[in-house]
Amino acid sequence: MSNHLRTALQIAEQGLPVLPLRRGKVPFANCPACLYSSCGGRPHMRTPGPCTCPAPCHGWAAATTDTSVITSPAWANAWESAGAVAYHPGGAGLTVVDLDNADAIGWARETLPATRTVATTRGEHWLYLGAMTSTNSVRPGVDIKSTMAYARWLRPGTGTLAALPDAVRALTAKNPSIYQAPCIDALPARATEATCRHRTPAFLERGITMAEQRIHDASSGIHNAVYTTFLAVLSTHGRCGCLAEDHITRLFTAAQAKGETARHCTDAWTNARTTLGL
Repeated sequence: MSNHLRTALQIAEQGLPVLPLRRGKVPFANCPACLYSSCGGRPHMRTPGPCTCPAPCHGWAAATTDTSVITSPAWANAWESAGAVAYHPGGAGLTVVDLDNADAIGWARETLPATRTVATTRGEHWLYLGAMTSTNSVRPGVDIKSTMAYARWLRPGTGTLAALPDAVRALTAKNPSIYQAPCIDALPARATEATCRHRTPAFLERGITMAEQRIHDASSGIHNAVYTTFLAVLSTHGRCGCLAEDHITRLFTAAQAKGETARHCTDAWTNARTTLGL
């Protein structure tokens, strides 16, 4: 039994729905039958549908406490090659305030009630009892991970769980902003002010899904495939304010599932914007 599988079973016994992560801290890609949610599961659209696939598909939506699933042959290869164990906080009625640097930790200590904390590579996770909507970049260096998101399991942490405070819920009570990938500036103001002639949910969803598929289907020249895909998406939606955080997260996730590093994704996105003059 691998160490990751052993850890997963231990935390599943505590009521935390678990899933394996690939190296790079990203979920395993969907199997061919579930590719691009063809089975009906659509977690990236916040409306996961039924899926009877035995593999660890659909990212956070695959998280489970069922030991028969966790130890099943369909999950065995994933555990053997996994780089980490993750869990779905919202599925356990928890919220993780992910503090990515010292400044964020200092803000939390001054603003939020004390609760259970877990040391991370660059900062801390503050865990609260209660679930809410997950949102990235609610303030500099702070992400909220709860429903329909996953957090990496590191250790049990120290301190007593406190109830989810209104101060944390209030962090997401704002208008959505254009996604900012690491080290990438926001799109120019004109992007959010323009009227988008394409702005229909169906058109945008189809475009993002096609972009994910284009990246997934690349058999060689992954760097170039990611760059040209980002370029195509930005050329259509980069000037009109269509792109929200979830859309760009899906593109970055698809690229990392093909082996791209976060740095390469960031470089490709920046280069695509520069080419288009954004």
